[in-house]
Amino acid sequence: MTSASDVMTFENAATMGLSRDEWDLINQRLGRTPNLCELGIFSAMWSEHCSYKSSKKWLKTLPIDGPQVIEGPGENAGAVDIGDGLAAIFKIESHNHPSFIEPYQGAATGVGGILRDVFTMGARPVALLNALRFGAAEHEKTRHLVGGVVSGIGGYGNCIGIPTVGGEVNFDKSYNGNILVNAMAVGLANSDRIFRSAATGPGNPVIYVGAKTGRDGIHGATMASAEFSDETESKRPTVQVGDPFTGKLLMEACLELMASDSVLSIQDMGAAGLTSSSVEMASKGGLGMEIDLDLVPAREENMSAYELMLSESQERMLMVLKPDVTETARAIFNKWDLDFMPIGRVTETGRLILLKDGGTACDIPIGPLVDDAPEYDRPHGDAPVRKQLASIDITNDAPISHMLKTMLGHVDLASRRWIYEQYDSQVMADTIAGPGGDAALVRVHGSKRGLAMSTDCTPRYVEADPKMGGAQAVAEAYRNLSAIGATPLAITNNLNFGNPEKPEIMTQIVESVLGMGDAARQLDTPVVSGNVSLYNETDGKAIQPCPVIGIVGVIENVDDAVGNCFVAAGQDIFVIGQGDKTDDGWLGVSIYQQHSRR
Repeated sequence: MTSASDVMTFENAATMGLSRDEWDLINQRLGRTPNLCELGIFSAMWSEHCSYKSSKKWLKTLPIDGPQVIEGPGENAGAVDIGDGLAAIFKIESHNHPSFIEPYQGAATGVGGILRDVFTMGARPVALLNALRFGAAEHEKTRHLVGGVVSGIGGYGNCIGIPTVGGEVNFDKSYNGNILVNAMAVGLANSDRIFRSAATGPGNPVIYVGAKTGRDGIHGATMASAEFSDETESKRPTVQVGDPFTGKLLMEACLELMASDSVLSIQDMGAAGLTSSSVEMASKGGLGMEIDLDLVPAREENMSAYELMLSESQERMLMVLKPDVTETARAIFNKWDLDFMPIGRVTETGRLILLKDGGTACDIPIGPLVDDAPEYDRPHGDAPVRKQLASIDITNDAPISHMLKTMLGHVDLASRRWIYEQYDSQVMADTIAGPGGDAALVRVHGSKRGLAMSTDCTPRYVEADPKMGGAQAVAEAYRNLSAIGATPLAITNNLNFGNPEKPEIMTQIVESVLGMGDAARQLDTPVVSGNVSLYNETDGKAIQPCPVIGIVGVIENVDDAVGNCFVAAGQDIFVIGQGDKTDDGWLGVSIYQQHSRR
């Protein structure tokens, strides 16, 4: 099957982000040398972005179960029961590297991808949130990056008609060369009509739907699993290009098809495109898949098997349908003016077989790509001796009134209204509380019930004490929902860190996950979905660690929600917490402490 001109070497593997040990393991698992297409598939599936190979050991320690949990980690998104036969479907995911290289498209496709994760489960998206980190306000690239990212988020979300209701924006010099763009989507579905991705029924047709495949985004997953360098700009071709109008059509077509009871399994073509969707569907079903790549709708000529499998062109889905509904499904997608093409079938072989140009372009076992992929226990140290969080290490004797004005006028605390007013937070007419408060609140359409949601993390806390910082992110998100009168149900997380091969970074990851798990158990908010983004470094300098928490809860009557504004003069103000801390002040790692040193 492999011609002499197609024989790969370790040098080829290294350019795709694989180590020498991983290259040797691939040859061992196959019993031969892979060809270009096969090597590309291994490199994508074994990338940090797809395999979680450095974090999986620790993610397994997180609490994922509870009476409210319908679907936990492992599916396109998590699902929790909110009562009345309804489920909230939600997830947060990163698009960090692409957004630094091409801020508008990177952010836009991040929004598009997270929306597909939600409606793939059979849910209609009802809200979008984000968590953004940029470099120092005075840095030469910051204005350009902020403008592009904010425009991309608003452009995609507004065009597809989903309100952007909340988020957070912070600035720190550690993000000068590697910004963070985390997007979260929340949807609603009937709790007994949730769709999953595991392939079923050998012989059932595998259908490609959505937009055509191009050469954009090839090896995007691998790029997202590597550090940046001075050549970052050359990676622009690995950034996907989004089309929100096609995304809207795809969402409506998929939801209509799901309502017809035709879909057996469905998967978004996200990171690694057709590779991850086909492999993950087959793996979850304990089956195999055979695909004829000559049938894949392509918008460019002479695309190779490697390009077709690794492209991350947007607005595409892969599904397994009941054998007798193909023409019904085709009519739905024709109505929405989208491609609909049977490209293969489910098999019992346990292998991924790809046909191209009359021959076999790939024939590899599914197991080594997913369940038997590498899993590392990276070296890490003990928890670092934390800075004294109660320290009153203040070197500025300016009056507190002066310091307060300085802080309120600084980018750390200045209003973000100029950002969130660029988003449409009221489309669909169910937003009760949008950006600018403790948490967003969206009415369950046609009822008094509401979904509350927020995103939170304080990276400087995580940097000072990773375990406490991870726990604090969960606690802060929980408090934000409690503050408006909602009951928190579950969380999704987005772990943004530097290079896990460095013990000090791996320590941050381990400790913050442990802290996050401790808090989630205490607060009964299991982790039902999430994403890991590692190698957020530029020229060896890591970002400030940022494990973002997205949280969703419910309020029985939106009329009972509490606002965050003083409503009348003369009312009493109370501080509720751990009691009198005047001796300590809790000023360590605070914004006040930072400004007092300037």
